[in-house]
Amino acid sequence: MDFKRNILVTGGAGFIGSHVVRLLVTRYPDYRVVNLDKLTYAGNLMNLKDVEQMPNYVFVKGDICDFERVSELMNRYAIDGVIHLAAESHVDRSIRDPFTFARTNVMGTLSLLQAARNYWESLPEGYEGKRFHQISTDEVYGSLEISHSEGIASPFTTNASSEHHQAYGERFFREGDNYTPHSPYSAAKASADHFVRSFHDTYGLPVVVTNCSNNYGPYQFPEKLIPLFINNIQHRKPLPVYGRGENVRDWLYVEDHARAIDLVFHKGRTGDTYNIGGFNEWKNIDIVRLLISTVDRLLGRNPDEDMDLITFVKDRAGHDARYAIDSTKLQRELGWEPSLQFEDGIEKTVCWYLEHQDWMDQITSGAYEKYYEEMYGNR
Repeated sequence: MDFKRNILVTGGAGFIGSHVVRLLVTRYPDYRVVNLDKLTYAGNLMNLKDVEQMPNYVFVKGDICDFERVSELMNRYAIDGVIHLAAESHVDRSIRDPFTFARTNVMGTLSLLQAARNYWESLPEGYEGKRFHQISTDEVYGSLEISHSEGIASPFTTNASSEHHQAYGERFFREGDNYTPHSPYSAAKASADHFVRSFHDTYGLPVVVTNCSNNYGPYQFPEKLIPLFINNIQHRKPLPVYGRGENVRDWLYVEDHARAIDLVFHKGRTGDTYNIGGFNEWKNIDIVRLLISTVDRLLGRNPDEDMDLITFVKDRAGHDARYAIDSTKLQRELGWEPSLQFEDGIEKTVCWYLEHQDWMDQITSGAYEKYYEEMYGNR
């Protein structure tokens, strides 16, 4: 079968990556989507069971740092677009092991860039019709101050604006802001972004960069706050909250992020950057309380009866106070905006995890790691 496009998605078995792969495979049946994933602890092929038999989907187990392997895949599948999500992404892990984050996030990105450059420059048409999309994070921008007031009116209005919607300061991350990363994770992502832009400026590689805020939704690995706490509330385990839970994050439903990636990959200006945020700031402690209320209600418990599960613990080293992204450019130029109010997104997310306890059990038991051998063997 001849395909209109051949897209390489790295890290496609992870949380955000699996949503991007699913969207591309189902929305574009004339695209071949090649999912390259190393299947580290957070890579889970069970996230893609619903599309793994689709004729336009290919899974390849491999390491983005393996330059020869990546180069061979570019040639074998005639890749004309790369959507690069593969990354080590957990801040706590980066504090314990910064070397792994530098290797994967920096050297892995460089491996992909050079492989794409070499292959595309070897073609008669060169870079025409090609694109390298770097998926980055708001954490590269550093930290914003939190207003001492109880919150100020948000400058953003969208169809999905939440009743809670407020801003916790007057500054927001914008595309032209300087990078000031504060953790090994964000430093590694910042370095990768610089390499991506340098390949555009030096070689003319057609790139776009997107920086997103915190994601939540189905299939998120349960070391992250929302799925971890949903599971802990369900089983009445302690909820460890850093400091006093006053840190502020901007939250984005993962399917809205996947839609934005699709849009920027196809219609974003080459060489440009787009911020993707939920227009949706919440203090960590307020997120935890909302999760408790939602889980208790859906499980038929007394309202808020599990609030005593909250346990305040020593704050994380270098814990950024506030992230808040300005997505106005993406909204204005490409017409994107979040589709869900946050409370609706949390309700949808909690329901998914409660209804997919088997998925959570596979993760916590480690059984999901056997799925690759059962499905793909030595491929």
